[in-house]
Amino acid sequence: MTIFMIDTSVRKLVCYGMEKGLFDKRDEIFVTNKILEILDLDTFDCEETFSDVDLESVLGEILRYAVEKGIIADSITEKDLFDTKLMGAMLPRPSYVTDKFYELYKSSPKDATDFYYNFSCDSDYIRRYRIKKDLKWKTETDYGTLDITVNLSKPEKDPKAIAAAKSAPQSGYPKCLLCKECEGYAGRINFPARQNHRIIPVRINDSDWFFQYSPYVYYNEHCIVFNSKHTPMSINPDTFRKLFDFVKLFPHYFVGSNADLPIVGGSILSHDHFQGGNYTFAMAKAEIETELKFKGFEDIKAGIVKWPMSVIRLCAKDTDKIIRLATKILSAWRGYSDETVGIFSETEGIPHNTITPIARKNGENFELDLVLRNNITSAEHPLGVFHPHSELHHIKKENIGLIEVMGLAVLPARLKAEMADLKSCILENKDIKSNETLSKHYDWVEEIKSKYPVINKDNIDSVINDEIGIVFSKVLEHAGVFKRDEQGKKAFIKFAKSV
Repeated sequence: MTIFMIDTSVRKLVCYGMEKGLFDKRDEIFVTNKILEILDLDTFDCEETFSDVDLESVLGEILRYAVEKGIIADSITEKDLFDTKLMGAMLPRPSYVTDKFYELYKSSPKDATDFYYNFSCDSDYIRRYRIKKDLKWKTETDYGTLDITVNLSKPEKDPKAIAAAKSAPQSGYPKCLLCKECEGYAGRINFPARQNHRIIPVRINDSDWFFQYSPYVYYNEHCIVFNSKHTPMSINPDTFRKLFDFVKLFPHYFVGSNADLPIVGGSILSHDHFQGGNYTFAMAKAEIETELKFKGFEDIKAGIVKWPMSVIRLCAKDTDKIIRLATKILSAWRGYSDETVGIFSETEGIPHNTITPIARKNGENFELDLVLRNNITSAEHPLGVFHPHSELHHIKKENIGLIEVMGLAVLPARLKAEMADLKSCILENKDIKSNETLSKHYDWVEEIKSKYPVINKDNIDSVINDEIGIVFSKVLEHAGVFKRDEQGKKAFIKFAKSV
């Protein structure tokens, strides 16, 4: 790339930043010089004004130049570190973003979150051009409309980065991806750059927390709320209060917590955090199928939700009362065992029972869904008794965290290629069993063939998508501690009466 061409690319990037309001026009020269410094350029000649700049394209042009000039290596990791540094050069200080957020909050919480979400996208912290690569669809099931996504937005680790990370010096700063110290961090070969990252301080349960968006946005305005201190996940009465405090601050958002035990918890148990957003999942739409009454809490509408997992919903205007009842249910569940349905609260002193809680506002009332979880393992099910069993691993083997619990399947990227090949094999009547990659899907495909008398190029996409959705509903059933049969329903009511 010639000097002239890189000048044009730099100018396009500067124009993008101005158009998106990332900086004031008065800072145009300053920002241009910061970008030139990063690119080791000491001359510049381009005054043209560009509009509607495609960010992915212009960053791609600059990255190609940086690789050609030996500024960075040609790897996904180094490119991500470098273009984040470029974007960071155009952004205001954190205090400006926080001040603007809370100035808008005075008008309405939604005005504040709209600004912050758009800022997080325009700053390229949320890489929209990668998010749109995710495959997404909905499937109708007995439990409502489930959301399915095949995650393609997380960049694959390239061999060069893996090799470099192995020899890179280990650092304890920041301690994890959710620490406040990530804000503005330059990153390294084994830790993502965050110069384009800004976080919003919030006060919940009289303690300091922060609010940000997930860079992968699995659903609308997917946010993360995290403790200012690097402290482990813990489900306790304070958790319920923190969830409701956040919902009161942002009533258009739900918020929930992953469980605090391995297997049934999230991917980061070392840092206390929640996830929320502006989205209504299938579980939130699900009705109560069995009403429950709890002594002393008769004014709280309570019941078992019609959902593949084991969910108790509490609904009332008074969050303090909901919290007191939720605390009783949590305490009872922590120590509850029922050998007839394979539930053991602990084995050899290791606790197994916990809860995944989700809070939201529904009209004038507040709701708290308590999803009962148990992480016991067995010889037959070494990954978890209440976890997707081996016959479903061809689609979903990973942990069932908060997002899946609510009805959104986050499926591995491998399925994109596997499903494309599988469709071809079905349409061309090829042998699947002898295919090393596809053989794990053989039994599932035979079941599908017996279910649909006609599968052709016109319906195969919808058939496979629907059947993946049905598999996901079975995944959730496996994660339920009380099964959906009569024995399971009676056992569930038995537990509720023990509270």
